[in-house]
Amino acid sequence: MSVLNLLSKQSMLPASYKALSVPDMEARVHEIKAHFGDRLFIPGHHYQKDEVIQFSDATGDSLQLAQVSAGNRAAEYIVFCGVHFMAETADILTDDYQQVILPDMRAGCSMADMADIDQTEKAWTVFQEMFGDTIIPLTYVNSTAAIKAFCGKHGGATVTSSNAKKMIEWAFTQKPRLLFLPDQHLGRNTAYDIGVPLDQMAVWNPINNQFEYEGDLEQAKVILWKGHCSVHEKFTVQNIADLRKNEPDMRIIVHPECSHEVVQLADDAGSTHYIIETLKKAAPGTKWAVGTEMNLVNRLSDTHIDKTIISLNPNMCPCLTMNRIDLPHLLWVLEELKNGVVINPIKVDSETAHLSKLALDRMLERA
Repeated sequence: MSVLNLLSKQSMLPASYKALSVPDMEARVHEIKAHFGDRLFIPGHHYQKDEVIQFSDATGDSLQLAQVSAGNRAAEYIVFCGVHFMAETADILTDDYQQVILPDMRAGCSMADMADIDQTEKAWTVFQEMFGDTIIPLTYVNSTAAIKAFCGKHGGATVTSSNAKKMIEWAFTQKPRLLFLPDQHLGRNTAYDIGVPLDQMAVWNPINNQFEYEGDLEQAKVILWKGHCSVHEKFTVQNIADLRKNEPDMRIIVHPECSHEVVQLADDAGSTHYIIETLKKAAPGTKWAVGTEMNLVNRLSDTHIDKTIISLNPNMCPCLTMNRIDLPHLLWVLEELKNGVVINPIKVDSETAHLSKLALDRMLERA
């Protein structure tokens, strides 16, 4: 869903919440959680602020939280502290009696918005004319429900950063080519890891409706949608060069949403879960520069005080859209819920949900 569509559905936070003290807001959230008990479930994504994550009943990545929400049969209300596509996935996987709520509808995702369904349908027509029935679509779970449904409709599947390798390998058992959207970097890094050379990957620019590729398109095995994560793309080769010069004993670990050049120069790369587990298991006294979202990096640093953990980019800011979810918005939707009013409900239409679930199930069957 585009930013404009999100804003059109957004209920505005009353000004009175901005005047409340943090202790007062925290006390009121605790009170409401106690009031609802098991009927209320608050999943919190790893990238959320500490002021929100402290109230999470579960923390994790987007798909993990959606699955946990679906498995929580007692929860009537799921207040998802993440971004819009995550809440959509939770709604797709949960039952009809469960209501998913997003505290702030402005919490979108620039990467997800880079794969618009109209652009995708137009591109697919071009690909079919050019390649025939030789291409299968895969989408990162960081995408809209409409894009997940598109993949479900055309025999494709979703992927996570943890299982992208397995899913790309599966895709090549189905068709000789694949379309990977919306994040070109995860697609490129993963395909390269399984042996696809860079010169067999062509970038599709949905704005210009054309390929950015100088080779023979007949030789292209992977079509990469020209999308990216605005956070992970800010980690640069220069960041690594500076760190190698000034802190040569520091290991560098990055997320595969970073550019191919950054991933190749890093000591290690992997999903959010992989990064968390790697740092948890790392020896005391080790030093780490981490190429992922700042709220998580700071939380890892605070948690593992026996290690030195910093951001790979010293000027990095937290994810702006993730940070839309804050304590005032969380309290507001919870108080309205207690009053019998559902603010910012997330509901995916039945056809889109059905097709999206096909794409998700194809992935989960191979998890």
